[in-house]
Amino acid sequence: MSPYRKFIFLCNGSDCKKAGSKKLGSGIKELINSEDHKGKFKLIKTKCMDFCKSAPAVIIQNELIKKADIDDIEAKIK
Repeated sequence: MSPYRKFIFLCNGSDCKKAGSKKLGSGIKELINSEDHKGKFKLIKTKCMDFCKSAPAVIIQNELIKKADIDDIEAKIK
């Protein structure tokens, strides 16, 4: 059984990379490693999710976030 309560899936496909998923991933890591969220979330980078026109794509608890930015992620994990 996983020690994490929630998983964050970040698309790592080429269009999402072009749209900033690498920078977003760094921001997510920083956010989930903060004192408030440490040990509660696991970031998983995926292959293409087929939401290329809405890049970068993130899924948190079965909810898709299109054209995601760090503010969207922060709002969803509170």
